Parts: sequence; structure tokens; C-alpha cells
Amino acid sequence: MHHKTADAHAHDTSAPETQGSTIRWARWYDATSWLLSFGRAGAIRKEIVRIANPQAGESVVDVGCGTGTLAIMMKKYAGGDLDVTGIDAATEMVDVARKKAGKARQEIRFEPAVIEALPFADAQFDLATSTYMLHHLPEDVKSAGLREVRRVLRPGGRFLAVDFAASGGGIVGHLLSTFGHAHAAHSFAELEGMLRDAGFTNVREVPTKRKQLMFVMASGHVNEKEG
Repeated sequence: MHHKTADAHAHDTSAPETQGSTIRWARWYDATSWLLSFGRAGAIRKEIVRIANPQAGESVVDVGCGTGTLAIMMKKYAGGDLDVTGIDAATEMVDVARKKAGKARQEIRFEPAVIEALPFADAQFDLATSTYMLHHLPEDVKSAGLREVRRVLRPGGRFLAVDFAASGGGIVGHLLSTFGHAHAAHSFAELEGMLRDAGFTNVREVPTKRKQLMFVMASGHVNEKEG
């Protein structure tokens, strides 16, 4: 699929409806991310990209892309030969992401959309990523969204979800509530169950030194033995 330049969809300003929490303050999003990560946001994103490991020639969707930083990093990581799409429920985020991609001279498609109704064909992507998003969603929306991510992944495709760990707590949880996050961190067992219910297999937690965060990788390929 050929992606247009970042400014090509500037006319699309309609906000999709969702029952999940939506962050509208795009102007301060990057600064807030830096604060919540205690200045480690850049290093964490590099780790996310390394674990996701997007490869040249693949097609990637970043679900809940925010201001587009991760999508741009993945594009650069793969040497530019990566088909990248970013979606976010907040049109304000999408606008900022398009401007960032244009400034970075990266051809990436950003569009307003919600995880529970992804506007893509079945089996379209090799890789899907979601960072700091799932805790915003009510349980029914989360379940529907994970099924949608599974649907748009190709056989053998992979999904990397990064979110706040239930064991993290402490000051990070306080900061999240202060900045309006509907924080409901997961244990690995909870998220694993939801991913398997959505049709994912080979669900595993990727070990990192980030105690406040949980990195979970899953495969979209259905193993016949697992049903």
C-alpha cells in the first residue's frame, strides 16, 4: 500500500467516537511523557523499537500513535524502507504527528481512528505496536481492540504492547492520575489472558530493566494445535 506524505490528509479533521479515554493535550504530550519517564522517554522508545525490530519491506501500524515519535523512529530504524501507519483517537495528536513526519522528511500515514474499529483490511500488517494505551480503555473496548489488532495482522505477524505494570505503582501511578490517565495497570497474567482470548498465540513477557513497564509480545499466527 502506497502511503501519502504526512500533509496529504490534513483535511481529515473528524474525530472518531470511542468509549476509551482520549488525550487531547497534544501540545504538552511529549513534555509530559518526558516527565512521567523521569527523562528516560527517548531511551525507552529506543528499547521499544529494538524489541519490535521492524524490518525493511514490512508493513507496520502503531495503534495509539500519539504525536508520532515512535512511528518515525521505527521508519528510521528500518532504513526508511518500512510502510508505517499511525492511528490515534485524538485528531490533535494526528495533526502534530503529521507535522513531525513532514519535518523529519519521513513518508508516514497518520489518521484518526480507534483501536476497536481499525479501518484496515484483514491481514494487512506484519507488525503492530501499542504503547501506554491499553490502560486507557474499558475492558470491553480493550477486548474488542485486541481482536481488531489480531484481525489486521498477517499470519506470522507480531504485536508488541507496552504499558504500565501493575507491580510498578508508587510515584508513577500518582503522576499518571495527576495527568488525567485512567490508569488501570495490568499484570502479565491478565493481559496474557485477554490476548489469548483475542486469538493471539505465543504470548510472552519480554524481560527488561524497566520495572514500571511491561513489554508483551504476541504472535498473530494461529497454531492449529492451540485451536
